[in-house]
This record gives sequence, structure tokens and C-alpha cells, in this order.
Amino acid sequence: MSQEMEMIIFNIINYAGMAKGLAYEALTEAEAGNYDKAQELLKEADANLLEAHKVQTSIIQAEARGEKPEVSVLFVHAQDQLMTSMESRTLIEHLIRIYQKFDTAK
Repeated sequence: MSQEMEMIIFNIINYAGMAKGLAYEALTEAEAGNYDKAQELLKEADANLLEAHKVQTSIIQAEARGEKPEVSVLFVHAQDQLMTSMESRTLIEHLIRIYQKFDTAK
């Protein structure tokens, strides 16, 4: 695997991991009733997901040009990290809304 591909993979893993961590931090803030902070953290998570998606898109565009990406276990792991981060972020956003509804109903 080329060093360039390794860097691309590690960038996806890094951005996806940051996004997931920030989303879980947002959930913790929501549990404490800090909804403004939770929303800020979700925005940071979104920014990291966007960066990961940009990196992923560069691989897709390269393949569309006829360049075949080197598929490795690490590449599959990076894709898995990105998808689970995206799903976690979506679920956490819904959980935060539920917390807000319960707090409003008190």
C-alpha cells in the first residue's frame, strides 16, 4: 500500500473518530441539560464528518477516473469507522431531542 493511500485512510479514521467522540460528548452535555453546548459539539462533529467525507469522495472520484484504490483491511476499517460515526451522530441527535422534550415537559 502506498504512503499516500495510508495517509488517506488514516485521515478518514481520524476525522470519523473525532466526530464520534464529539457526538458522544454532546450526548453527555445533553444529559446534564447543557443543550447549547451539545449543539456546538454536534456542529464540530459535523465538521469532522464533512472532512472525512471529502477524503472518501476523493477516493471515489479517483476510481471514477479509472484509478483503482488499494483495498485493504485498514481501508475497510476506515469505511466502517466513518459509517458508524455517521450513524452514531444521527442517533445521538435524536436522543438529545428526547432529553429536551423530557426537560420541557417537567
